[in-house]
Amino acid sequence: MENNTQKKPDIFDKIMSWRFLKGFQPFYAKNKEMLLYLFFGVLTTVVSFITAGLSKIFLEMITSSSGIVATVSTVISWICAVTFAYITNRIWVFESNVTKAGAVFAEALSFYGGRVFTLFVEMGMMWVGYSLLSFNYWATKIIANVVVLILNYIISKLIVFKKK
Repeated sequence: MENNTQKKPDIFDKIMSWRFLKGFQPFYAKNKEMLLYLFFGVLTTVVSFITAGLSKIFLEMITSSSGIVATVSTVISWICAVTFAYITNRIWVFESNVTKAGAVFAEALSFYGGRVFTLFVEMGMMWVGYSLLSFNYWATKIIANVVVLILNYIISKLIVFKKK
């Protein structure tokens, strides 16, 4: 008889059981949440950069204002990245067990609320770095994303997906 308290292995657990990765299994088991957060954080950053780059190209065709370009491209990339992050964080990183529609909505609202806060942090950093100080757009974007990644983990861990 199977123990119902034992969690079913997810795709990442299955990958880590591959023979050539067996040596990393103890490290993975001990640090799974942080490793998956970093993995999906990198993918979220890729989503953010791709959508920021595409929107920057489009916006530069219709305006010469670097302030508008930085702000609007950041908002567009934020919407795409946060949606991707919520789905991956909910399923794999923090393994949310919330299933009732109202509870899922509250969880999502809390997640997006935390991300709104870090959106303003990122927008402020982009505005100061790119628009006011004329730093390189991508260097500013990278620095802002590192700060946002750390803040998002803290908010998700302590507020959104905290274990009850």
